[in-house]
Amino acid sequence: MKLVLNRKTSQMQNRSIVLIGLMGVGKTTIGRRLAAALGLVFHDADHEIEKSAGRSVQDIFADFGEPAFRAGERKVILRLLQEKPCVLATGGGAFMDQEIREAIAKHATSIWLRAELDELVRRTAKRDTRPLLQNGNRRKILHTLMQERHPVYAAADLVVDSSEGPHTNTVEAIIQALQKFERPAS
Repeated sequence: MKLVLNRKTSQMQNRSIVLIGLMGVGKTTIGRRLAAALGLVFHDADHEIEKSAGRSVQDIFADFGEPAFRAGERKVILRLLQEKPCVLATGGGAFMDQEIREAIAKHATSIWLRAELDELVRRTAKRDTRPLLQNGNRRKILHTLMQERHPVYAAADLVVDSSEGPHTNTVEAIIQALQKFERPAS
């Protein structure tokens, strides 16, 4: 992958880049590649939550429920946003939390990775570790999540489509979007 970074993209490294979007959109895979391309550290929020809790996301959901998971998620993400700039892949529901959205707006550039429903259904079928998809029709659940979350995700600084094809295409699209991005004056 050949990426051209300009001075403006280099300046973006002064802020974290937070990837948001539904499960299966590729936040972790794309995030790792984006971090490598930009010379930043990569963090996956779910992995950091598991490290902090000493148990899997599935186990947290099963043993304590979604509210407990969301509280832990909030703590982890707020902590990571206080550290040095990084690329952070969040869980699909993280951006729904107002406190997390406000912290991301203050400390990072948010990028909504968006994909079509058929693509998300195909991608999420590869892993059965997603608690929200455990009980019911995958397509219906994802469709409902799209209806609930897309209006909130639309508050992200940038929107990049994560379509079928190599993840390098999405990484390149993100870098191009970052190069053109002008942060609104506060």
